[in-house]
Amino acid sequence: MQLVILDRDGVINEDSAAYIKSPEEWIPIPGSLEAIARLNRAGWYVVVATNQSGIARMLFDPDTLVRIHEKMRRSVADAGGLISAIFFCPHGPHDNCGCRKPRPGLFLDIARRLRTDLHGVPAIGDSLQDLDAARSAGAQPILVRTGKGTGTLAAYGASITVPVYDNLACAVDDLLATSQQDIPGN
Repeated sequence: MQLVILDRDGVINEDSAAYIKSPEEWIPIPGSLEAIARLNRAGWYVVVATNQSGIARMLFDPDTLVRIHEKMRRSVADAGGLISAIFFCPHGPHDNCGCRKPRPGLFLDIARRLRTDLHGVPAIGDSLQDLDAARSAGAQPILVRTGKGTGTLAAYGASITVPVYDNLACAVDDLLATSQQDIPGN
């Protein structure tokens, strides 16, 4: 099984400083849904790991988050893809939980539930929190410039030592090209 872990806001859909609080506010980044479908067609298992502190902040409730994720899954399915699982942290930044990125709890839960080692598994995010959580769990962090990505690059510059792509579609192009090179006979 080839696994890829995606952050949600800023990677799959447009991000908002005011949070994505309803299905209507969930708007896919151009090309992201098709990129997920291309991963699926190539045999990749796509999982989402996302901080959702809007629940702790009482900006939306768990039922609303379910509806947002239903819209995301329907949108991906309409593009021919599948998100196999969604892992989320509902806690706020001061709750001291182990699942809120940059801590690796979401990633470790993915590894446990899927009974897999995350060593080298691509984990695509748009923030330093995403990169740190992936690295802590042994996954291969990848940064996209969408969402907070451009700001992350501006703030941390040379200390960002991971692959960087313009968006999810570009990252997927490279993942698929690289995975094809690894197949004997290609």
